[in-house]
Amino acid sequence: MSFTSPFADVEIPDVSVYDFLFGDIAEGDLERIALVDPKSDTKTTYRQLIGQIDAAAGALAARGIGVGDVVGLLSPNIPAFATVFHGILRAGATATTLNALFTAREIAKQLRDSKATLLVTISALAPQAIEAAAEVGIAAENVVVLDGEGLEASGHPNAVDLLGPNLPAPAVSFDPATHLAVLPYSSGTTGNPKGVMLTHANLVSNVAQIRPLQGMGADDVIVAVLPFFHIYGMTVLLNAALKARASLVVMPRFDLVEFLENIQNHRVTYAFIAPPVAVALAKHPVVENYDLSSLQTIMSGAAPLDDELGKAVGARLDVNMLQGYGMSELSPVSHLIPVDMAVLGLPKPPLSSTGWAVPNSENKIVDPATGEEIALPAEGLSEPGELWIKGPNVMAGYLNNDSATAETIDADGFLHTGDMAQADPTGCIYIVDRLKELIKYKGYQVPPAELEALLLTHPKIADTAVVGTTDADGEEIPKAFVVKQPGTELDEAEVMEFVAAKVAPYKKVRVVEFIEAIPKSASGKILRKDLRK
Repeated sequence: MSFTSPFADVEIPDVSVYDFLFGDIAEGDLERIALVDPKSDTKTTYRQLIGQIDAAAGALAARGIGVGDVVGLLSPNIPAFATVFHGILRAGATATTLNALFTAREIAKQLRDSKATLLVTISALAPQAIEAAAEVGIAAENVVVLDGEGLEASGHPNAVDLLGPNLPAPAVSFDPATHLAVLPYSSGTTGNPKGVMLTHANLVSNVAQIRPLQGMGADDVIVAVLPFFHIYGMTVLLNAALKARASLVVMPRFDLVEFLENIQNHRVTYAFIAPPVAVALAKHPVVENYDLSSLQTIMSGAAPLDDELGKAVGARLDVNMLQGYGMSELSPVSHLIPVDMAVLGLPKPPLSSTGWAVPNSENKIVDPATGEEIALPAEGLSEPGELWIKGPNVMAGYLNNDSATAETIDADGFLHTGDMAQADPTGCIYIVDRLKELIKYKGYQVPPAELEALLLTHPKIADTAVVGTTDADGEEIPKAFVVKQPGTELDEAEVMEFVAAKVAPYKKVRVVEFIEAIPKSASGKILRKDLRK
């Protein structure tokens, strides 16, 4: 049987993202700092940001961009990202955000699939952006290079060309429930990246759902290192922080020293991270050189966080360490451990859990072999099954891919996550692993995430990833890729003996390879396919 969120339902207004975020802003909040560029120490107030968004929307409208059009945005985290992103939505167009690490080929593939007619980027990424745009037939004057030389000098408009006329934002009309706000791309539960159709209602819903659980307020200062082009950064940082009237300290990429400097120098109170950052915060000696006393809360997401690792970070930094869960198809947050456990009257769960379903949502855990629903247990944890989720944050579907949509969202509106999970009697969820990433050893299921969490407790291991590989007999076995802590000696036998002493025999690591770095996506997910090559 399904079980609903234990949190009280929240009101979800039927408005656009722009109106939801800024339509009710109080006069006193307009002079608050919305965005900080730590490199230049430039600060943008909410009044300035809203004015820039309106000007961007006006400029796009003047170029004929509006409802029904798709605009590509290829940029790392910079303050101008917020202006352009929300300007696109304000104009009634749809934003397809591209990974800043993409090659020209990958950019062209997404531009072509999304049918983008205009691309906005920065000079550092301009070569691949211009090449990709030319390949798909986007004219030079429709490739905006925000910090470039400008239209007359280069043939590409820059920020001055775009925003200089300061044209009024257009009057646009659309149904927030059906009109697409963004088209991020995700591999979903299987296969190649697909356009995830997220409506204004999806994005508004998800911010409304997480607001009472995150405890983010106007006095918070948030370090924004998770990429805005990824749905995690887009919703949890950019949109949720702006709705809270908090300040975002914007970082274009993760650098541990810069991350720590920004927390210290800007008195950051709240950080959103992925587990690789947690590893650094728990283990790296340089952390001791910084005053991180302003930091109160760290929320981890994008990949499983181990309880022991999370506790190590919490103890070292004296912060409230939390975890959440989601996916692009869920806008993205579906589960959170709340900042204030008093809202549930329950003890804080282990950090190996992802917390409870967000308000206004419903879950099922289903045995993938039989299709039978798994009930909440009277005690302990349920049997593992695939996690299904229903709520207003569930995507509208995959772009031009009805078959993939039908495979992912059933007739009752439940999205099948492709993740194996267990639940406790209160409905608190524990993610076991990706259904497709489980290693099958002699019929037993071996979750890579469990072995990775264990390996990270070894003092000589800086980072790790576990994948299934095939031995000489054709049997799938667990293989660990290991990054050693600098200056340490570690061999294959020591790694295997460490794991063997702590797990059931079928879970033992049977092959070890030492590498320089674990390949990861911008959001922190391990790129297992790269390791399997």
